[in-house]
Amino acid sequence: MIDKNSIENLKSRLDIVDVIGNYIELKKSGANYKARCPFHNEETPSFVVSPAKQIYHCFGCGAGGDAISFVMEYDKLSYPEALEKLANDFNIPLIYTKNNFDKKDERKVLEQINIFYKRCFNDKEKAKSYLIDRGVYNSSREKFEIGYAPSSEQVISFLKENFLSEEDSVKTGILGVGEQGRIYARLVNRITFPIFSPNGKIVGFGGRTISNHPAKYINSPQTPFFNKSKLLYGYHLARENILRKNRIIITEGYLDVIMLHQAGFNESVATLGTALTKEHLPLLRRGEPQIVLSYDGDSAGISAALKASKMLSSLSMNGGVVIFDGGQDPADMVKSGKIDELNSLFNRPKPFIPFVLEKIANNYDLSNPLQKEKALNEAVDFIKTLSNVLQDEYKEYLSVLLQVDKRVIRIRKKYISKQNNIGKKEDLAELSIIKTILLKPQFLDMVLDFVDETVFSTHKEIFLKLIHEESDDSLFSGILIRDDIKELGEKELKSQLCYLLLGHYKIELESIKKREDLDFEKKSFYIRKIQYNLQKLKKGELVSYEKI
Repeated sequence: MIDKNSIENLKSRLDIVDVIGNYIELKKSGANYKARCPFHNEETPSFVVSPAKQIYHCFGCGAGGDAISFVMEYDKLSYPEALEKLANDFNIPLIYTKNNFDKKDERKVLEQINIFYKRCFNDKEKAKSYLIDRGVYNSSREKFEIGYAPSSEQVISFLKENFLSEEDSVKTGILGVGEQGRIYARLVNRITFPIFSPNGKIVGFGGRTISNHPAKYINSPQTPFFNKSKLLYGYHLARENILRKNRIIITEGYLDVIMLHQAGFNESVATLGTALTKEHLPLLRRGEPQIVLSYDGDSAGISAALKASKMLSSLSMNGGVVIFDGGQDPADMVKSGKIDELNSLFNRPKPFIPFVLEKIANNYDLSNPLQKEKALNEAVDFIKTLSNVLQDEYKEYLSVLLQVDKRVIRIRKKYISKQNNIGKKEDLAELSIIKTILLKPQFLDMVLDFVDETVFSTHKEIFLKLIHEESDDSLFSGILIRDDIKELGEKELKSQLCYLLLGHYKIELESIKKREDLDFEKKSFYIRKIQYNLQKLKKGELVSYEKI
């Protein structure tokens, strides 16, 4: 568990503009910053970040909160995971309570086993020969810290000799537990490729067999450190080059990355045996680089490129696809010295949307009217996922591609509701009282001395969440960030309470007059009481509300 004081220290040192600015492009707008919301598709920016209040809020979808909640939502992390990510990203130390497992011990296992693997590589001629045959220089091997995992017995012996915990080794995926509790090393007789987090912390390994094992490549299992769907191999080495060149080249394998770096394409990374998914977006969005998908020309590579292109184009991300035909891959081309050809390919990738539309068209016999209609329907379904601007732009392209009249291409455009998440009906007096309590909790007791939730006719549920301390970051952030909802001083707060009570008592007076279940004497008593309260309130004197 992370120490509470350590969490408060982290929060005090974070700046929400810096945090969110690492994920999306923010533009100054008065005292705040604005952007297109990363949590839903929109044409007009409605995502607002307030540096003064250290909160964000989207007026389109209602998302909101502080820097930590943004990272939790964007990266799909738990609260502790988000804290650790921010601490790593901004180099702010966290302190853990002593009665909990210290993750530094897990890190130590990963770091020490990596040193061991690198040492073992020097004694394994077969591993050296494999890399030489693939064209990998010694300088590249050292840069990427390539090693070799020997037998299971040797790995376990090393861990014991260096007093590295068996429990920690299992938690980090170095060891596995088999039948009847048998401990074994997961990587055996394999060239090892250490995998690092974006900030350069070792989190796991990939392994390439140099024997006849049917599984050519395997990765570490899922651990608290290692999630292959969120990581990109080589990103920690490519990060600065990606920002400098404003381009990221995504390949399918470790050796593709290593050889491309060796040839000067040091903005290259690779997925870890998995398709590119939305979980990779936090890395892809940093700096908003052009994304070049560099995939093999086999059916698996084309399928992966198609799936990734559909996802990226639906998010209006810039980039394109390079497909390698004839059984070649980037690593082979570097070894063959085809650097100029690679440079030409990467400089002119096929843009995502034309790539998808052409692949859809190629799947059908367009000389057959029924097949052409199916191609049109599939293409239109894809275009519907794009922004309105892109829909208009590629309607003409599709017309030419399929040789159909533009008028038959009917695309119903997306319209995004801009309804405020607070509700259709608003009462600014109620909202200003709520905002004041959020900012000045010391006023809550005073407010409750005069009113309860009954008086809040429009925003009763929000007031109840507030007084019962129910967390609703997105709802409260929407109130806090709006300039038209005022923060009140004590005098103004009392004035607003008077105004609120006046309105409530007027409604209640009319209701009492119409009630037929009350006898004349009781009805007269209630009317006199309400009228007395109304007189005091009109003079600016607060009265405590009593339910009738």
